[in-house]
Amino acid sequence: MTSSAGVVEHLFRHSAGRITATLARALGPARLDLAEEAVADALEQALRTWQHAGVPSNPAGWLFRAARNRALDVVRRERVLRTKLPQLAVPELVVAEISADDELALMLLCCHPALPQVSQVALTLKTVGGLGVHEIAAALLTRQSTIAQRLVRAKKWLRESGKPIDLPGPDALESRVDSVLSVLYLLFNEGYDATTGEVAVRGELCGEAIRLGRLLLAEPRTDLPRVRALLSLMMLQAARLPARVDADGDLLLLDEQDRGRWDHELIAEGVALFERACTGPRMSAYHVEAAIALCHVAKSPPDWPRVVTLYDDLLAIRPSPVARLNRAIALSMVDGPAAGIAELERLIPKLPDYTLLPAALGALHLRLGDPVRAAAHYRRALTLQCSEPQRRFLRGRLTTCETPPTPQSP
Repeated sequence: MTSSAGVVEHLFRHSAGRITATLARALGPARLDLAEEAVADALEQALRTWQHAGVPSNPAGWLFRAARNRALDVVRRERVLRTKLPQLAVPELVVAEISADDELALMLLCCHPALPQVSQVALTLKTVGGLGVHEIAAALLTRQSTIAQRLVRAKKWLRESGKPIDLPGPDALESRVDSVLSVLYLLFNEGYDATTGEVAVRGELCGEAIRLGRLLLAEPRTDLPRVRALLSLMMLQAARLPARVDADGDLLLLDEQDRGRWDHELIAEGVALFERACTGPRMSAYHVEAAIALCHVAKSPPDWPRVVTLYDDLLAIRPSPVARLNRAIALSMVDGPAAGIAELERLIPKLPDYTLLPAALGALHLRLGDPVRAAAHYRRALTLQCSEPQRRFLRGRLTTCETPPTPQSP
């Protein structure tokens, strides 16, 4: 990747959502598609232009102006939105000065209660988070065609609703926060454990989720304990990213990671934010997950009995097969691999295409001394969707299963 292409990739992840929000606010939600297309065209233009002319001193500003001009061209040609031209034609708009409220307002509009929750999540991930349809489908454990249909219907509702891209009133604001938090949670997880592509970790997605979380925290009306808890969770997890892969980009398990490479300043910020989150009567699932993350960064090995207890608390608040899978892995560290296997096998009908389930079963059978069954699970995992580093990891484990043990000397 050239340096100019690298800058464009960075801008796509860190600025595209803000620029889209600014254009969409000026054009109106009915023209969200135009805002997205204008930003995509500007990114393509940047790839062509910067390769030869070099990266400009203010690449985000250049990108905004290119997207704005593209939108203006379309509006002029259509001759149907003349009232929008003065709003778009303000010279030298500075994205950093106007985008925070715009982006927060667009997030909250995408999470309008008139839309089904899964459509809220998909629309926000696509419009603000910059994820593709295949990435959203992987994050939501559903088919790409289903996500594409939901996006079409959600944008149709936006066009026909006439809702402005503005912060909602006090009565509506808090009710939309949970949907926004679900979006940020999924966005972060897709970065922390990429389900597709050539890399195991997509730190830019994690950073984007944290940045958007900070937007919620900066607005007094959305600075809520559960918002702080999720942001704390993401910080504690992101702090381990530098040590999650080796020099070749391959995955490292928790006990293989160099703790000296963790971002200890981010850990300290996450711990402080978690303490601020522990106010009020309500304990959210994000509080419990942040407490689990604290166990992992506090000491090595983690306090596994406490982790199991915390997963019990999590399942009481928000039952899910993925949480049960993680609890089973923690249980195997307390009661042995056979106990974990028994729990995981109950999840097979609920997570038939979830790569981490057969991978976990393979790991536990290997710990139990049964490489034949472990190999069968690893082969199954390799038939499912995963990133290339995950695939290399699984192949390495499969090779371990299939390699005869070295005879010991008499």
